[in-house]
Amino acid sequence: MKLATWNINSLKVRLPQVLDWLAANPVDALCLQELKLADDKFPLDEFTRMGYHAVWAGQKTYNGVAILSREPGSAMVRNIPGMDDPQQRLLAVTLPAPGGDVRVICAYCPNGQSLDSDKYVYKLDWFRQLRDWLAEELKAYPRLALLGDYNVAPADEDVHNPAKWVGQVLVSEPERAAFRALLDLGLTDSFRQFDQPEKSFSWWDYRQFAFRRNAGLRIDHILLSEPLAQRCVACVIDKAPRSNEQPSDHTPVVATLELG
Repeated sequence: MKLATWNINSLKVRLPQVLDWLAANPVDALCLQELKLADDKFPLDEFTRMGYHAVWAGQKTYNGVAILSREPGSAMVRNIPGMDDPQQRLLAVTLPAPGGDVRVICAYCPNGQSLDSDKYVYKLDWFRQLRDWLAEELKAYPRLALLGDYNVAPADEDVHNPAKWVGQVLVSEPERAAFRALLDLGLTDSFRQFDQPEKSFSWWDYRQFAFRRNAGLRIDHILLSEPLAQRCVACVIDKAPRSNEQPSDHTPVVATLELG
């Protein structure tokens, strides 16, 4: 079973790239973030023709998430239950898989803007509520995968120039603590289960030739519960789409699981 995540930074703009990527990488589930389109604008027919089912939570101009899957999902949850939040940032579905169902959660975590911003306070609260809900989800779904754009680089090795980023969002200690709190639930950062090349990143700013200089951050992650982490045989960052014409500033991350 292959699970992937990709912040595509506008599905309207990047739809041909997503379709091309899926044709070349027929994963079992692809979690998309930053759709930036309303629910009624979601291009379901395009994915149906490729053999994918889809659930989505759209929002005009900002945010928005979707899960594309080979098999239809069930028990869908839209947004963190109990959190009064108009921003469309989370979807969860249960997918059939060898050896038992897999709970797939797609998350677009808040950016936070700056350490002195109300958006930063919102970000930390969002992570707290996500953690509390996940604690209950894991009781019901021991085989769980949380994929998405976390907007957190967990460690300095995930930052191209840690000294340059001191005092900024994405790397602050409270944000990293929020990420570790998810790991403390029993989740594993699948990418770090394996030896990886140094300077492995999933996001590069559009400015200052950041991708060409590999001046990026690793902020897109696939966290796996213990039963899935034990079955994970690979996790890679696919940098190729970042070289596309008019690319997203993010690129896909793909985990491969041997289930049974």
